Amino acid sequence: MTPPLVMIGLTAATMIEDTSSYGLVEDAAIVVVDGHIEWVGPATALPANYSEYEHKSYGARLVTPALIDCHTHIVHGGNRAREFEMRLNGASYEQIARAGGGIVSTVAATRGASEAELLAAALPRVDALIAQGVATLEVKSGYGLDRDTELKMLRVARALGQQRPVRVMTSFLGAHAVPSGMDADRYIDTVCLPTLKAAHAEGLVDAVDGFCEGIAFDTVQIARVFDTARALGLPVKLHAEQLSHIGGTALAAAYSAMSADHVEYATPADAAALAVAGTVAVLLPGAFYTIHETQAPPVQAFRDHGIAMAVGTDWNPGSSPLGSVLLAMNMACTLFRMTPAEALAGTTRNAARALGLSDCGRIAPGMRADLAIWNVRDPAELSYGIGINPLHARIFGGSA
Repeated sequence: MTPPLVMIGLTAATMIEDTSSYGLVEDAAIVVVDGHIEWVGPATALPANYSEYEHKSYGARLVTPALIDCHTHIVHGGNRAREFEMRLNGASYEQIARAGGGIVSTVAATRGASEAELLAAALPRVDALIAQGVATLEVKSGYGLDRDTELKMLRVARALGQQRPVRVMTSFLGAHAVPSGMDADRYIDTVCLPTLKAAHAEGLVDAVDGFCEGIAFDTVQIARVFDTARALGLPVKLHAEQLSHIGGTALAAAYSAMSADHVEYATPADAAALAVAGTVAVLLPGAFYTIHETQAPPVQAFRDHGIAMAVGTDWNPGSSPLGSVLLAMNMACTLFRMTPAEALAGTTRNAARALGLSDCGRIAPGMRADLAIWNVRDPAELSYGIGINPLHARIFGGSA
């Protein structure tokens, strides 16, 4: 056994479940043994048996659980910067689509890229998240819409966690869009479901996702995907009620989904259903901002029903080219009126819940020693800054 790491000179935002705020411990000490937290509390109460070990001081800095980005699409080919420019010059969505833009362009670029090329493109995105204190992230497929490319994307997602000190959770998002020239039901039957089974057999899937929206798949079609996931023993999550209200949130609740994501058009009744199911509401302000949405998620209804709210970047090439969890936290506060404490809970303990993880997102005995140490004293500063990265150090599984 390696000697314990005794960390002192810290203000600890423990983010434990039984607090409505940060769970702050002033002048805290944290003991890390074999990659896990063994003890946390006021330094004055540090057990005597740790006194013989070297203490590392962090100069009264803030420590939080390492951040978690619970919703990303960072494995993809190409980018859509040219479409961004076209929109600003007055082009309509239809004009962009006719010119080969939209998700069709990302699908083409992703299909045309090798695994090595997709990995090379995704690694800098992972590095950007790591540099902001992220230790766990979710990565979705969904830009292949055919068997080989969906599997390729998931293999790359797995490789990210092998090439960088970060924990990667994968989501199969075969039900993301309907490929050109194929109707939705035929795509579900002949491509999506067989590919899901193949990906599961290869050990590439941690969860199953779908896009339930008028421009994608309806609740009946998504239910078929979820039934297959359930038969395979896989948990589900859902892009729901982003652009309209077609029943996706209620469907997610009916399947006890880990999370319902976006949820701008969710209703108080939807909130009640999520509460009963224990489903996390994942808020994605980057997409709200990018597509100029005007209807914000019903945050107060989520509060009223005691629903855990998570926050993610939704980093993708089209609707949310956002590579900063810290900025997502700021945007959740300014656009959705979340509090800084809710935003930090949304990128720590609630983000862990949205991914079905119980060993991270809090500073407590038994948790993984995934920690972020910040050059700030007040945890509200993490949501307050715009374009500021105050990270001092990140500890991943007990290692700096």
